[in-house]
Amino acid sequence: MPETLLFDFQVNGFGGVDFQREDISIEDLRRATSSLRRHGVGAIFATLITATVDRLCRRFEAMERARARDPAISQMIAGYHLEGPWLSPQPGFRGAHSPEPMHAPSLSEFSRLQAAAGGSIRLVTLAPEWPGSPEFIAGVVRQSVHVSLGHTDASESQIDCAIAAGARFATHLGNGTPATMARHDNVIQRLLSRDELTACLIPDGIHLPPFVLRNFFRAKPPDRVLFTTDAMAGAGAPPGTYTIGELAVTIGADGVARQPGGEGFAGSTLAPDEGMLRTAAYLGLSPPEARRLWTQAPAAAFGIILPQLP
Repeated sequence: MPETLLFDFQVNGFGGVDFQREDISIEDLRRATSSLRRHGVGAIFATLITATVDRLCRRFEAMERARARDPAISQMIAGYHLEGPWLSPQPGFRGAHSPEPMHAPSLSEFSRLQAAAGGSIRLVTLAPEWPGSPEFIAGVVRQSVHVSLGHTDASESQIDCAIAAGARFATHLGNGTPATMARHDNVIQRLLSRDELTACLIPDGIHLPPFVLRNFFRAKPPDRVLFTTDAMAGAGAPPGTYTIGELAVTIGADGVARQPGGEGFAGSTLAPDEGMLRTAAYLGLSPPEARRLWTQAPAAAFGIILPQLP
Protein backbone atom coordinates (compact mmCIF):
# COMPACT_ATOMS: atom_id res chain seq x y z
CA MET A 1 0.00 0.00 0.00
CA PRO A 2 1.39 3.46 -0.87
CA GLU A 3 1.88 5.80 2.08
CA THR A 4 0.29 9.24 2.18
CA LEU A 5 2.80 12.06 2.48
CA LEU A 6 2.79 14.39 5.47
CA PHE A 7 0.93 17.71 5.70
CA ASP A 8 1.98 20.64 7.91
CA PHE A 9 -0.25 23.71 8.12
CA GLN A 10 2.24 26.05 9.83
CA VAL A 11 5.64 26.33 8.12
CA ASN A 12 7.40 29.71 8.23
CA GLY A 13 10.42 28.49 6.26
CA PHE A 14 12.47 25.36 5.67
CA GLY A 15 15.82 24.13 4.41
CA GLY A 16 17.51 27.47 5.02
CA VAL A 17 14.77 29.41 3.18
CA ASP A 18 12.77 32.09 4.99
CA PHE A 19 9.28 32.41 3.52
CA GLN A 20 9.03 35.97 4.90
CA ARG A 21 11.38 37.44 2.27
CA GLU A 22 9.90 39.84 -0.24
CA ASP A 23 12.59 38.87 -2.76
CA ILE A 24 12.09 35.12 -2.37
CA SER A 25 12.93 33.44 -5.68
CA ILE A 26 11.80 30.38 -7.52
CA GLU A 27 15.21 28.84 -6.76
CA ASP A 28 14.68 29.46 -3.03
CA LEU A 29 11.30 27.77 -3.10
CA ARG A 30 12.58 24.88 -5.18
CA ARG A 31 15.27 24.33 -2.55
CA ALA A 32 12.73 24.43 0.27
CA THR A 33 10.35 22.14 -1.64
CA SER A 34 13.09 19.59 -2.29
CA SER A 35 14.12 19.63 1.36
CA LEU A 36 10.53 19.18 2.53
CA ARG A 37 10.03 16.26 0.13
CA ARG A 38 13.17 14.57 1.51
CA HIS A 39 11.45 14.72 4.89
CA GLY A 40 8.38 12.93 3.55
CA VAL A 41 6.21 16.04 3.22
CA GLY A 42 3.62 16.26 0.48
CA ALA A 43 2.08 19.65 1.24
CA ILE A 44 2.24 22.61 3.58
CA PHE A 45 0.55 25.90 4.28
CA ALA A 46 3.36 28.40 3.85
CA THR A 47 2.98 30.70 6.83
CA LEU A 48 3.50 34.45 6.74
CA ILE A 49 3.80 36.23 10.06
CA THR A 50 3.08 39.77 11.25
CA ALA A 51 4.19 42.60 8.97
CA THR A 52 2.54 45.59 7.36
CA VAL A 53 -0.18 44.74 4.87
CA ASP A 54 1.92 46.20 2.04
CA ARG A 55 4.85 43.94 2.90
CA LEU A 56 2.62 40.91 3.25
CA CYS A 57 1.12 41.59 -0.17
CA ARG A 58 4.58 41.73 -1.74
CA ARG A 59 5.56 38.45 -0.05
CA PHE A 60 2.41 36.71 -1.26
CA GLU A 61 2.94 38.02 -4.77
CA ALA A 62 6.53 36.74 -4.86
CA MET A 63 5.44 33.27 -3.77
CA GLU A 64 2.56 33.26 -6.23
CA ARG A 65 4.93 34.03 -9.11
CA ALA A 66 6.99 30.98 -8.16
CA ARG A 67 3.92 28.77 -7.75
CA ALA A 68 2.70 29.78 -11.20
CA ARG A 69 6.01 28.77 -12.79
CA ASP A 70 6.72 25.47 -11.02
CA PRO A 71 4.11 22.71 -10.49
CA ALA A 72 6.23 21.08 -7.75
CA ILE A 73 6.21 24.30 -5.72
CA SER A 74 2.50 24.74 -6.34
CA GLN A 75 1.78 21.20 -5.15
CA MET A 76 3.93 21.61 -2.04
CA ILE A 77 2.47 25.00 -1.09
CA ALA A 78 -1.17 23.96 -1.00
CA GLY A 79 -2.17 27.30 0.49
CA TYR A 80 -1.19 29.94 3.00
CA HIS A 81 -1.53 30.42 6.74
CA LEU A 82 -1.64 34.11 7.68
CA GLU A 83 -0.47 34.53 11.30
CA GLY A 84 -0.80 38.25 11.93
CA PRO A 85 -0.99 41.21 11.86
CA TRP A 86 -4.26 40.84 13.80
CA LEU A 87 -2.62 39.44 16.96
CA SER A 88 -2.22 40.76 20.50
CA PRO A 89 0.65 43.26 20.77
CA GLN A 90 0.92 42.69 24.52
CA PRO A 91 4.30 41.45 25.83
CA GLY A 92 4.40 37.68 26.08
CA PHE A 93 1.26 37.18 24.03
CA ARG A 94 2.87 38.57 20.88
CA GLY A 95 5.74 36.06 21.10
CA ALA A 96 8.44 36.80 18.51
CA HIS A 97 6.06 38.88 16.37
CA SER A 98 6.72 42.59 15.95
CA PRO A 99 4.01 44.61 17.76
CA GLU A 100 4.19 47.75 15.60
CA PRO A 101 2.13 46.46 12.62
CA MET A 102 -0.53 44.84 14.81
CA HIS A 103 -4.05 46.23 14.70
CA ALA A 104 -7.72 45.26 14.54
CA PRO A 105 -8.74 42.95 11.70
CA SER A 106 -10.19 44.40 8.54
CA LEU A 107 -12.13 42.65 5.79
CA SER A 108 -10.93 45.17 3.23
CA GLU A 109 -7.32 44.43 4.19
CA PHE A 110 -8.02 40.73 3.99
CA SER A 111 -9.41 41.18 0.47
CA ARG A 112 -6.15 42.88 -0.56
CA LEU A 113 -4.08 40.10 0.96
CA GLN A 114 -6.23 37.35 -0.54
CA ALA A 115 -5.93 38.94 -3.98
CA ALA A 116 -2.13 39.07 -3.63
CA ALA A 117 -2.18 35.42 -2.55
CA GLY A 118 -4.16 34.32 -5.59
CA GLY A 119 -7.10 33.34 -3.39
CA SER A 120 -4.97 30.76 -1.57
CA ILE A 121 -5.07 31.99 2.03
CA ARG A 122 -6.67 29.00 3.72
CA LEU A 123 -6.07 29.72 7.42
CA VAL A 124 -5.93 32.94 9.47
CA THR A 125 -4.71 33.20 13.06
CA LEU A 126 -5.95 36.19 15.03
CA ALA A 127 -6.55 37.49 18.56
CA PRO A 128 -10.33 37.84 18.96
CA GLU A 129 -10.13 40.57 21.61
CA TRP A 130 -9.69 43.16 18.84
CA PRO A 131 -12.85 45.19 18.12
CA GLY A 132 -14.75 43.87 15.13
CA SER A 133 -13.30 40.37 15.37
CA PRO A 134 -16.62 38.45 15.27
CA GLU A 135 -17.68 40.26 12.10
CA PHE A 136 -14.26 39.67 10.54
CA ILE A 137 -14.28 35.97 11.44
CA ALA A 138 -17.76 35.48 10.02
CA GLY A 139 -16.74 37.33 6.86
CA VAL A 140 -13.67 35.21 6.09
CA VAL A 141 -15.41 31.96 7.08
CA ARG A 142 -18.06 32.76 4.46
CA GLN A 143 -15.16 32.77 2.00
CA SER A 144 -14.21 29.20 3.05
CA VAL A 145 -11.19 30.41 5.04
CA HIS A 146 -10.48 28.72 8.38
CA VAL A 147 -9.91 30.81 11.52
CA SER A 148 -7.68 29.96 14.47
CA LEU A 149 -7.23 31.81 17.76
CA GLY A 150 -3.67 32.52 18.80
CA HIS A 151 -1.29 35.08 20.30
CA THR A 152 -4.27 36.16 22.35
CA ASP A 153 -5.44 36.92 25.87
CA ALA A 154 -9.11 36.69 24.97
CA SER A 155 -11.71 36.46 27.71
CA GLU A 156 -14.26 33.66 27.83
CA SER A 157 -16.92 35.91 26.31
CA GLN A 158 -14.57 36.95 23.49
CA ILE A 159 -13.79 33.29 22.80
CA ASP A 160 -17.54 32.55 22.84
CA CYS A 161 -18.13 35.23 20.21
CA ALA A 162 -15.24 33.98 18.05
CA ILE A 163 -16.55 30.41 18.10
CA ALA A 164 -20.10 31.56 17.33
CA ALA A 165 -18.68 33.49 14.35
CA GLY A 166 -16.90 30.39 13.02
CA ALA A 167 -13.44 30.07 14.63
CA ARG A 168 -12.49 26.38 14.89
CA PHE A 169 -8.80 26.11 15.87
CA ALA A 170 -6.30 27.25 18.51
CA THR A 171 -2.84 28.04 17.12
CA HIS A 172 0.17 26.42 18.90
CA LEU A 173 -1.81 26.14 22.13
CA GLY A 174 0.38 26.64 25.18
CA ASN A 175 2.75 28.98 23.35
CA GLY A 176 2.49 32.64 22.41
CA THR A 177 1.79 33.42 26.08
CA PRO A 178 3.81 34.97 28.93
CA ALA A 179 5.95 32.70 31.07
CA THR A 180 3.98 33.75 34.17
CA MET A 181 0.18 33.99 34.29
CA ALA A 182 -2.66 33.44 36.74
CA ARG A 183 -2.57 29.74 37.62
CA HIS A 184 -6.22 29.05 36.75
CA ASP A 185 -7.80 31.97 34.92
CA ASN A 186 -5.51 32.18 31.89
CA VAL A 187 -5.98 31.92 28.15
CA ILE A 188 -4.40 28.46 27.90
CA GLN A 189 -7.06 27.03 30.22
CA ARG A 190 -9.81 29.01 28.48
CA LEU A 191 -8.88 27.68 25.05
CA LEU A 192 -8.08 24.16 26.19
CA SER A 193 -11.50 23.78 27.81
CA ARG A 194 -13.39 24.55 24.61
CA ASP A 195 -14.24 21.31 22.83
CA GLU A 196 -15.41 23.34 19.83
CA LEU A 197 -11.78 24.32 19.18
CA THR A 198 -9.19 21.96 17.73
CA ALA A 199 -5.92 22.39 19.61
CA CYS A 200 -2.86 22.68 17.37
CA LEU A 201 0.27 21.56 19.24
CA ILE A 202 4.03 21.66 18.57
CA PRO A 203 5.50 18.28 19.63
CA ASP A 204 9.20 19.19 19.60
CA GLY A 205 9.62 18.63 23.35
CA ILE A 206 10.72 22.27 23.68
CA HIS A 207 7.68 24.44 23.04
CA LEU A 208 5.70 22.01 25.18
CA PRO A 209 7.53 19.62 27.52
CA PRO A 210 6.39 16.05 26.81
CA PHE A 211 4.35 15.86 30.04
CA VAL A 212 2.47 19.04 29.06
CA LEU A 213 1.87 17.66 25.57
CA ARG A 214 0.39 14.51 27.14
CA ASN A 215 -1.87 16.55 29.43
CA PHE A 216 -3.14 18.71 26.56
CA PHE A 217 -3.68 15.69 24.33
CA ARG A 218 -5.70 13.92 27.03
CA ALA A 219 -7.75 17.03 27.76
CA LYS A 220 -9.18 17.25 24.23
CA PRO A 221 -11.68 14.98 22.48
CA PRO A 222 -9.91 12.48 20.17
CA ASP A 223 -10.77 14.43 17.02
CA ARG A 224 -9.83 17.84 18.40
CA VAL A 225 -6.02 17.73 18.31
CA LEU A 226 -3.66 18.42 15.40
CA PHE A 227 0.12 18.70 15.26
CA THR A 228 2.42 21.14 13.49
CA THR A 229 6.10 22.03 13.47
CA ASP A 230 5.84 25.85 13.31
CA ALA A 231 9.12 25.38 11.42
CA MET A 232 11.31 28.31 10.46
CA ALA A 233 14.19 28.53 7.97
CA GLY A 234 16.60 26.64 10.24
CA ALA A 235 14.48 23.48 10.03
CA GLY A 236 16.09 20.93 7.73
CA ALA A 237 19.30 22.99 7.84
CA PRO A 238 22.53 22.91 9.91
CA PRO A 239 23.12 25.09 13.01
CA GLY A 240 23.70 28.75 12.24
CA THR A 241 21.94 32.10 12.03
CA TYR A 242 18.74 32.37 10.01
CA THR A 243 15.93 34.89 9.70
CA ILE A 244 12.23 34.88 10.27
CA GLY A 245 11.21 38.17 8.74
CA GLU A 246 13.24 40.99 10.28
CA LEU A 247 14.34 38.83 13.22
CA ALA A 248 17.68 37.03 13.22
CA VAL A 249 17.47 33.65 14.94
CA THR A 250 20.36 31.53 16.16
CA ILE A 251 20.18 27.74 15.88
CA GLY A 252 22.59 25.98 18.22
CA ALA A 253 23.81 22.42 18.27
CA ASP A 254 20.74 21.57 20.36
CA GLY A 255 18.48 22.59 17.47
CA VAL A 256 16.61 25.29 19.40
CA ALA A 257 15.62 28.44 17.46
CA ARG A 258 16.46 31.24 19.89
CA GLN A 259 15.77 34.94 19.65
CA PRO A 260 18.67 37.41 19.98
CA GLY A 261 20.20 37.21 23.45
CA GLY A 262 19.55 33.50 23.69
CA GLU A 263 16.08 33.72 25.18
CA GLY A 264 12.66 32.72 23.88
CA PHE A 265 11.71 30.78 20.78
CA ALA A 266 11.11 32.01 17.25
CA GLY A 267 9.54 29.09 15.45
CA SER A 268 11.12 25.65 15.63
CA THR A 269 13.63 23.54 13.74
CA LEU A 270 11.41 20.47 13.91
CA ALA A 271 10.92 18.66 10.58
CA PRO A 272 7.50 17.02 10.08
CA ASP A 273 8.86 13.46 9.86
CA GLU A 274 10.67 13.94 13.18
CA GLY A 275 7.53 15.56 14.58
CA MET A 276 5.58 12.43 13.69
CA LEU A 277 8.15 10.25 15.49
CA ARG A 278 8.09 12.45 18.59
CA THR A 279 4.29 12.49 18.60
CA ALA A 280 4.33 8.70 18.78
CA ALA A 281 7.10 8.58 21.41
CA TYR A 282 5.75 11.29 23.72
CA LEU A 283 2.12 10.16 23.57
CA GLY A 284 2.61 6.39 23.38
CA LEU A 285 0.86 6.14 20.02
CA SER A 286 1.34 3.46 17.40
CA PRO A 287 3.27 4.50 14.27
CA PRO A 288 0.13 4.22 12.08
CA GLU A 289 -1.86 6.44 14.45
CA ALA A 290 0.94 9.01 14.60
CA ARG A 291 1.13 9.03 10.81
CA ARG A 292 -2.64 9.54 10.58
CA LEU A 293 -2.31 12.58 12.83
CA TRP A 294 0.24 14.08 10.41
CA THR A 295 -1.59 13.10 7.22
CA GLN A 296 -5.31 12.32 7.02
CA ALA A 297 -6.32 14.25 10.16
CA PRO A 298 -4.94 17.68 9.22
CA ALA A 299 -5.73 17.19 5.53
CA ALA A 300 -9.37 16.48 6.38
CA ALA A 301 -9.52 19.43 8.79
CA PHE A 302 -8.37 21.86 6.10
CA GLY A 303 -9.79 20.16 2.99
CA ILE A 304 -6.45 19.19 1.44
CA ILE A 305 -5.90 16.20 -0.90
CA LEU A 306 -2.43 14.79 -0.24
CA PRO A 307 -0.18 13.00 -2.72
CA GLN A 308 1.06 9.51 -1.89
CA LEU A 309 4.43 7.84 -1.88
CA PRO A 310 4.76 5.39 -4.81
